[in-house]
Amino acid sequence: MKVVLIGVGQAGGKVTQALAEFDYDMGFNAVRGALAVNSAEADLQNLDVDTTLIGQDRVKGHGVGGDNELGAQIMQENATEVLDDMDGRITTEAEAVVVVAGLGGGTGSGGAPMLVRELKRIYEMPVYTLGILPGDDEGGLYQANAGRSLKTAIRESDSVLLVDNDAWRGSGDSVAEGYERINDAIAQRIGLLLASGEAVEGVGESSVTSSTSRTGGGPAAASVVDSSEIINTLRSGGISAIGYASAEASEDPGENVNTITSVTRNALLTSMSLPDATDAESALLVIAGDPERLSRKGVERARRWVEDETGSMEVRGGDFPLGSDKIAALVVLSGVERSDRVDQFMQKAKQAARSQGGRTDPEEYSNDDLDSLM
Repeated sequence: MKVVLIGVGQAGGKVTQALAEFDYDMGFNAVRGALAVNSAEADLQNLDVDTTLIGQDRVKGHGVGGDNELGAQIMQENATEVLDDMDGRITTEAEAVVVVAGLGGGTGSGGAPMLVRELKRIYEMPVYTLGILPGDDEGGLYQANAGRSLKTAIRESDSVLLVDNDAWRGSGDSVAEGYERINDAIAQRIGLLLASGEAVEGVGESSVTSSTSRTGGGPAAASVVDSSEIINTLRSGGISAIGYASAEASEDPGENVNTITSVTRNALLTSMSLPDATDAESALLVIAGDPERLSRKGVERARRWVEDETGSMEVRGGDFPLGSDKIAALVVLSGVERSDRVDQFMQKAKQAARSQGGRTDPEEYSNDDLDSLM
């Protein structure tokens, strides 16, 4: 799927660069433009993607100090400048725009939902938010910011691809190592998802849905995921999550039936960007690997398992041909905002808001009415 990336805030800029670099290094060509936007000039200086500094008249390039309402105001005041800088990047080739942001800071958590609103006002293509929740150790202000930002982003975006900072951080990582690991994991998973929606010349047709059956143990009759399958999966809106797992593949596709189901289980049960998110309105399963090693029986069995595990009757599935000696499973779940992890996080956000002296009305964190952020 051909996309344009816009990173907002410090984390948004770093993840945008990681995604653009992964796409370039792999030769996927799914990222058709990338821009990093921030109110803190220092956070833009070490990025290789194009950058835009906003709010100079308000904060003099020093950032908003974690104030996400100010971040939203500055983005609203400077949206025209940002959109002008995107001119020429969002072309007829682009199939979606992805706004990337850490939801705990000031510029990202406040500015990203505002920018999404402006983009949707102008463009008919889907506009997604790739949002990163702060870890439990990042402080009350970040928790409170993220709670309000997430509710607003859900309302404004076509879908929020949510990453829990604590999901992919190693237990022994330092802070810097933790962020690097998370950025690499996001780049790999989201990068593969975008690339899997690109047409592969000379291979396959459109992907199967839950009503289509593929049987047999031989090589998969290439059923390649295309962009429409990604867009239709995310059409459920709300919160989406992504998981990934891989394993060594046998040269005999018949021996890879269990490998395909195993990596699918690992992707969904142990590697989701939102832990314990399994109930979903719709889902997409992408099996990546050498087409000569993929088993039709394995792919279909894995897809049926995802259907049973998620309770969704709308589970799409397909292949992503890659020259690799491994088989990988990429699982995308859409409509997972009812997950326990989201509920727990919003409760923490509410408590953090109270401790920060903010609004204490519980309804602010149990419905989508968050106009005050905007």
